[in-house]
Parts: sequence; structure tokens; C-alpha cells
Amino acid sequence: MNWDQVKGQWKQFKGRAQTEWGELTNDDMDRIEGDRTQLEGLIQERYGKTKEEAQRSVDDWVARQNEAV
Repeated sequence: MNWDQVKGQWKQFKGRAQTEWGELTNDDMDRIEGDRTQLEGLIQERYGKTKEEAQRSVDDWVARQNEAV
């Protein structure tokens, strides 16, 4: 699975993403609308991660979604 697939099915994935990053609200998830850059930015902001850490976190999460499908 790649990010284009996640973005295309964001309504299905946003609940899983919110479970992963509980500091993000429903409003945050609606605002993101599947935009990876916005998701990474909010992860940086809420969790105090670097850009690279946020990117790695999203990469790891996407890889686990492949396993779950």
C-alpha cells in the first residue's frame, strides 16, 4: 500500500490514524483529508518530533496497514 491508496480511502483510514496518534482530534483528521504533509506536521507539533521522525512514524504506520489488509 502506498500513500495514494491511504489518501483515496482516508475516511476508512482516519480512525486507524487517530488510534495511532491519539493526540490528534477528529477535527484534525477531517482537516488533514489524507494530506500526508499535514499529518506529518501535526505529528511534529503535537508529539515534539523532528520532521524525519514524523516521516518515519508515518512510514511505519503505512507499512503496518499493509499487514492489516
